[in-house]
Amino acid sequence: MNNKYCFYSDENCQLYLADSFSLLGELEEKSIDMIFADPPYFLSNGGISCHSGKQVCVNKGDWDTTLSIDKKIEFNRKWISLCKKVLKDDGTIWISGTFHNIYSIGVALELEGFSIINNITWLKPNPAPNLACRCFTNSTETILWARKQLKPNKKGKHTFNYSLMKNMNEGKQMKDVWMLNGPSKAEKEFGKHPTQKPEALLERIILSSTNEKDLILDPFNGSGTTGVVALKLKRRYIGIDNHKEYLEISKKRILKQGGIQIDN
Repeated sequence: MNNKYCFYSDENCQLYLADSFSLLGELEEKSIDMIFADPPYFLSNGGISCHSGKQVCVNKGDWDTTLSIDKKIEFNRKWISLCKKVLKDDGTIWISGTFHNIYSIGVALELEGFSIINNITWLKPNPAPNLACRCFTNSTETILWARKQLKPNKKGKHTFNYSLMKNMNEGKQMKDVWMLNGPSKAEKEFGKHPTQKPEALLERIILSSTNEKDLILDPFNGSGTTGVVALKLKRRYIGIDNHKEYLEISKKRILKQGGIQIDN
């Protein structure tokens, strides 16, 4: 790995300040056990939403500008193809999205030789209200869980800690609809990302599909939730992001996770 991209590194964690399209090609092939990705939703079109009782613009940043369907599929195929090269044959990938991008992601996954295992619905108990009152309130996000299709009509093996998930669900098979709250105030102590995921969501994903010491990659690191939870659960982590301010947040969260006192 080219050290010029390294933002933070310790025995079990590496954060890189770089564009994923550039850096993924430098990772060792078939070295990653699991990938979690929360790519751009492409919903920043000047619309409005509600946050803490106030009307706010939905725009997240230049990286989230609305694209045509062809451009969405092209973008998603590109980064998914790069991820496929670094993912082990028995590894899996989780990708989060909303209706703005998740269908193009599903198409891109299949075109790049992945088989979808599950379509997880994350149900939010307290979603933002629908200000326009012209459609149903959006209260869910979708997470696709997929594995490599190694040969025609042959599915690869993958880790699924079935018994653990059943035990976490009071002895019953866990279903594909998960009701979880959004990130807590404590999870945003050092700052926040506009599409930040709750630690509880990543904890379930990581526990279900990896084992201790496995190597987890997040090519859209954001505020580092994947890394914080991975290290908490004794996994190893690689995070990539091209925004320094979010890596600063990630570093502080990861250091605090390791018991180091951090000043805001």
